Order: sequence, then C-alpha cells, then structure tokens
Amino acid sequence: MKKIVVVFLIVSVLFSCGNKQKQTSVEPSGAHPEWAYEAVIYEVNTRQFTPEGTFTAFAAHLPRLKELGVDILWFMPIQPIGETERKGSLGSYYSIQDYTGVNQEFGTLDDFKQVVRQAHDAGMKVLLDWVANHTSRDAVWMADATSDWYVHDSLGNISAPYDWTDVAELNYDNKEMREEMIRSMMFWVREADIDGFRCDVAGEVPTDFWAAAKDSLVSLKPEVFLLAEAEKPELNDGIFDAYYAWDFHHKMNAVAQGKENVDSLRASLQRTIDRFSPSAIPMYFTSNHDENSWNGTEFERMGDAAEAFAVLSYVLPGMPLIYNGQEAGFNRRLQFFEKDSIDWNDQGAFTAFYRSLNALRKSNSALLSPEKGGAFEEIPNDRSGSVWSFRRVKDDQEVVCIFNFSANPVQVAFDEDVPGAAFRAYPDSTAVSSFQNIDLKPWEYRVFYK
Repeated sequence: MKKIVVVFLIVSVLFSCGNKQKQTSVEPSGAHPEWAYEAVIYEVNTRQFTPEGTFTAFAAHLPRLKELGVDILWFMPIQPIGETERKGSLGSYYSIQDYTGVNQEFGTLDDFKQVVRQAHDAGMKVLLDWVANHTSRDAVWMADATSDWYVHDSLGNISAPYDWTDVAELNYDNKEMREEMIRSMMFWVREADIDGFRCDVAGEVPTDFWAAAKDSLVSLKPEVFLLAEAEKPELNDGIFDAYYAWDFHHKMNAVAQGKENVDSLRASLQRTIDRFSPSAIPMYFTSNHDENSWNGTEFERMGDAAEAFAVLSYVLPGMPLIYNGQEAGFNRRLQFFEKDSIDWNDQGAFTAFYRSLNALRKSNSALLSPEKGGAFEEIPNDRSGSVWSFRRVKDDQEVVCIFNFSANPVQVAFDEDVPGAAFRAYPDSTAVSSFQNIDLKPWEYRVFYK
C-alpha cells in the first residue's frame, strides 16, 4: 500500500414498539470480514435506479460502479410489497408480504441471483435489506401462522408501530416466529449467495434474536456482514459489524445549517468512542433513502457544506456510504411510494469527486475502518469553534485533516507546520509548501498527500 499523508483544508464546496424480550449483551468479537475494512458501501434503490426498475437493467451499471470504487452493494428490500393499506400506488419496500419471495416489479429470483453473481465477479459484495420488525398487513404469515406471531393492542387488533399503518408488528416472544425469521434469512444466503444484511430498525428487535441469527448465518457463510440501522452499542458487541452514525449525521446537518458549531461534531464523535466497542464500525453518510425522500437531498440540508461533509465521511474512523444518484449530483427528492427514476445524465464533477475519495480511502491504511485503521488525534488550532483539525496515523501512514465548518472566512494558526515536507496537492498532485497559518474561505478544503 502506497505511503500517503493527506491534509484536508476546506475549498469551495457544492455542495420501532410492543412486546419485546429483555435485551441482552454479547461479548465483543473484535473482528469483521477482511474485505470490509477498506470498503465503500453503496445503496441501491432498484425501483428508481433505471427507467425499467429491474435487476437486469441495474446490472448494466455494475462496470460503472466498479470503476467508481464501490465495494458493497446494499439493495433496499426486494420482496413482494403488501397491498392492504398500501401507501401510494406501489407501496413501501419495507412492507414485506413474503420474506422469501421477489417483487415481480424488479424481476425474478433468478434475475437477482444473476446480479449477485455479476457483482461477485466484479469483486463486489451484496447486502440485502432485512425487515425483521414487521411484515405487511396481508403477509403470508398472517394466513400460515397462529395469531400470536404478531403484537396485538388492547382491543385484539394487530399493532402497527409508530404511524406505519401499512405494516404489522411481529411478536418476538414467539419462538416459532423467530425460528422462521432466521430460516428466511438463511434462504437468501443459501439460494442467492448474498454476503449479509442491512437490518432495518434493528434496535426495535431483541438483541438475543440477532445473536441467534448471526450464529445461524455464520454457519452458512463465515464472513457474513451485518449493518444495523440503529445506534445501540450492545448490537455491535459481537453481532453487527457496522451501525448507522445517526447522531453524527444529525450534527452535520445542524452545523451546515448554522444551528450548531464544530464542538457538536467533536462531542458526537467522543460519544461514539465512549459508548461503542473499539471494533464497531460507524457508517457515515450525507444521504440515504430516508434522508433523501423525507428530509431532503444533501444540497437541501447542507447547502454549500455538502461536499465538505462528504469528505469528512471518508476520513473519520468508519465506513462511508453513497446513496444512488449522489455520484451524479442528483438534486431531487425521490418519491418513496411511486416510480420516480434517477437522472444519470450528469456523470462529470461529482463522479470524479467520489471516485477520487474512494481511491484515497483504498490507498492509505490510516483510513481503514476500525479496528485496523489509524488512530484519531486532534490537532490544536486557534479557531476551534470553526475549524476542526485532526490526524489519523497507522504505522508509517498518516492522514491530516483541517476543516473550516462555518459559513464565514477564517484565518487559522497551528502550533506545527502542516502538511510537512514533500507533500503534493490532492487531487492534482502539484507540489506544495508547509504553513502554520492559512486563510480559509467558507466551507473550504484542500487535500495534500505524501
């Protein structure tokens, strides 16, 4: 691996309730699949990815995604969608009618298996979104299972969590339901050879269920990878590999909107360090399907800070996520319950931006995910309310980052020379000189490497 030192200076930017069993903790394993440490995860919204909205149409994009530097493809749920109390004309992916079925809107099981094979041939892994907390209100389990597979309210009606009126909450006090859920998860590993799961509202499902599921999945594929849509430390003690860094994401939005300053980012990161196992991998992101559809694109939420925060998501100890369309600078909320295709016409600056970030992550061992990546160490500066400066060091490799996370220009001074001798600018590789003071424009960054 090439020795590299990078300094980031900020340049102009475009940028789940009911009957649950008592939670139990598990001793940490401290290990992830070897392929996960330098990986970049990419979320696939099959319905919106192409005009056809099929697995076969998506497969044509695999060479492009490989060139972009994507390592893990996370497919939003691909199972049939419930019709009872369906939202919109096409419904929510997360209203699962049949756990082992395939939504005909996308194709067949054989079509999906072919996509998985093609992804594997290209060196990419595949995760399937798994919705264990609830089914649709007309799921096959309603007919085949006894009523106590579901949570009921005081009137005897099957409960819907939150305001999710199109789904029915599952009862994890029922042993038979748990066993069938695990068999359904194993089906996809066995039949489609997927590499793991992104688990929806994982914190709403008992931890001991996830522990049992992990044991069963590992028996089929020892390097299975699990991503929790949760920020619950006990889930990452030997069960899940990665988790949503939701708190940090919300702080990024708040800083970009001028509601908070850099201290909130520092505090959020410290909470992560204090609460989670050192081996747990936080997944950082500036967008995903929920954020895009309900809260707005990264450009709506972050404005001119969007690109800087994308860079930040790559240099913190964790794993970065790209939501489909971000690499094309797609600047529109996708409808969630209707057909609404991504426009892939812009394959210019944003594609080059994400490709270069992906290459940077893979070229420097300091940027690997915990527990193999570089340690995090803050670099003191005299404008700490606006500027966040830090380094990550792994053996003889180092990354140094300096961010002006404010809408105002600043002059910042350091107690040491940065970036140091023999550095070059990223991404154009021009030679640079070190400095102890620098003027930064609003949301400005630069990158230097050695």
